[in-house]
Amino acid sequence: MPHAIRIHQTGGPEVLRWESVPMPEPGTGEVLVRQQAVGLNFIDTYLRTGIYPPPRMPFTPGFEAAGVVAACGAGVTEFAPGDRVAYVMEMGAYAEYRTLATGRLVPLPAGVSAATAAGVLLKGLTAEYLLHRCHAVGAGDAILVHAAAGGVGLLLCQWAAHLGATVIGTVGTEAKAGLAAAHGCTHPIVYTREDFVARVRTLTAGAGVPVVYDSVGTDTFMGSLECLRPRGLMVSFGQASGKVPPFDILTLSQRGSLYLTRPTLDAYIADPAELRTAAARLFGLVQGGPLGVTIGQEYPLADAPRAHADLEGRRTTGSTVLKVMDG
Repeated sequence: MPHAIRIHQTGGPEVLRWESVPMPEPGTGEVLVRQQAVGLNFIDTYLRTGIYPPPRMPFTPGFEAAGVVAACGAGVTEFAPGDRVAYVMEMGAYAEYRTLATGRLVPLPAGVSAATAAGVLLKGLTAEYLLHRCHAVGAGDAILVHAAAGGVGLLLCQWAAHLGATVIGTVGTEAKAGLAAAHGCTHPIVYTREDFVARVRTLTAGAGVPVVYDSVGTDTFMGSLECLRPRGLMVSFGQASGKVPPFDILTLSQRGSLYLTRPTLDAYIADPAELRTAAARLFGLVQGGPLGVTIGQEYPLADAPRAHADLEGRRTTGSTVLKVMDG
């Protein structure tokens, strides 16, 4: 029988259990995917701990993976057994096999491995919508990226630099500052020894930046608002340090008619055509060279508890991939 990680109650990494599960069968319009690599993301920890309420118990976490089509259900014409595919924002990825509707799959180009796809798809599509559709970053812009050495952070730095922007990024250590700098971050700020608000104001001659990309949450939120220029956009797309507490909405007007958004990838890829267009744009940059995928660490899928502990302990850099050992 195939295996999957199952969660029967919310809690720490120890609640991730490696269990035998029945082999799934594809229904009409679905394919069976033999998975080869699974991406690890902070949203997985939010569901495991109950910060985001899980839809049911028990459940299998994980939102992205890549593999090979093993079988097709009735009516499937887009894919055939042997095709290489990937998907994102479909919970249940921590498994050796799973079924998916064809509209949620994207084809994998020959030059993109399963591990690369699993390490880049969710983070890369996030970077795509943040830089192109949430706020259009262009040449000459100065932007602030928090957690610049993380999985999404490194992609944002590279992609924004490719677009001609000047990237200011916050990191926790000198080593991470070097990593961010090597990936397009012009001005890495080690927030543990330097006030990032003051540094951003200095770098922008007091003007502030037009947009802040903040995946950290409570530790950086108010400081991020202080870094914005009038009518700037605060993009809060994660909460690695904890949920942002309620605040007075008048803060936005008092700081210069600021904009605030809390976007989700789901809303930007709900349409299959949009999903595949965005994925093609992402994979084109991965294949073409401007976007390098840094897979900082790999774990066997059965070792998901250790991977979660390392992610939450900020002991990871770049993307983390869980390898399906029979893949």
